[in-house]
Amino acid sequence: MPSTTLSLTQQIPLTCSGHTRPVVQLSFSGLVPGSNYLLISACKDGKPILRDGPTGDWLGTFLGHKGAVWSAMLNTDTSRAVTASADYTAKVWNAFTGQELVSLPHNHIVKSADFANNDVTVITGSQDKSVRIFDITRPDQPSTAVAHSAPVRSVKWSRHKNVVVSAGDDKRINILDLRAPTAVKTLEIDDNISNISLTSDGRILSCASGKRIIVWDVDAFKVVKDIAMDYEVSVAAVNPQRTRIVTGGKSDLLIRSCEFESGKELEVHKGHHGPVHDACFSPDGEVYATGSEDGTVRLWQSNPGSAYGLWQLRKI
Repeated sequence: MPSTTLSLTQQIPLTCSGHTRPVVQLSFSGLVPGSNYLLISACKDGKPILRDGPTGDWLGTFLGHKGAVWSAMLNTDTSRAVTASADYTAKVWNAFTGQELVSLPHNHIVKSADFANNDVTVITGSQDKSVRIFDITRPDQPSTAVAHSAPVRSVKWSRHKNVVVSAGDDKRINILDLRAPTAVKTLEIDDNISNISLTSDGRILSCASGKRIIVWDVDAFKVVKDIAMDYEVSVAAVNPQRTRIVTGGKSDLLIRSCEFESGKELEVHKGHHGPVHDACFSPDGEVYATGSEDGTVRLWQSNPGSAYGLWQLRKI
């Protein structure tokens, strides 16, 4: 079990305000021309925000949902965004103008959405236990995958494997093939699932469950890491280089950075004033973002002290 040892350096994160309620999900885009990238955040205030990735600067707010937004993702070239909401809809947006392009109706709260299949498909996970698959050119004709026996918490698209990964409150992670939308594999988890995350290349899947972090290689869905922690883990995200895992706790306000191979705790940071709900790495692995109950997004440097972005380092 990794021990708790405070880092010898204190990092000052970039704090991104703008939301008025808890930030529940974050996602970085891939790299776009100029080696830049974007960050989108979902919040219970119902107003997803698009930001410049390296700086956190506000670029725009998507207005149109009438309930909490639980999920927000960008497509491959950052021209579109998809959001999932408590207003029983998922929406597709023009990410350049903020215009709503398509509204996808559901029968219950939509907890998660992502683009799939070269961005022509949207997948959603709902409180009604279903995973739905929409062709965005025919949004009124979704297909429903046989998925879970409890509400669906998260859906992710692995571009590497061309499969949908769905996590439910039934303690199961299902792997779905869009060509025949049934579960081709099911991963049984002992405890409740708090969060799942894919690396930017879609090759590594991580799960926060109870006091465990479980990591799979997506090629064979073989467990490559199963790390016991001494606290309830709310989120676990692996960097693209597969050298670090960033975690947040359910009952404390700390951000922890651990070595991927050993699980050894390398850094502990304070900054948020509420529990951490989500974390993700930038596509180059140099930055990670955290979203919290306190309504803020914070950006942290993966390698404190290196020349990158606007971060400062203070020795203690």
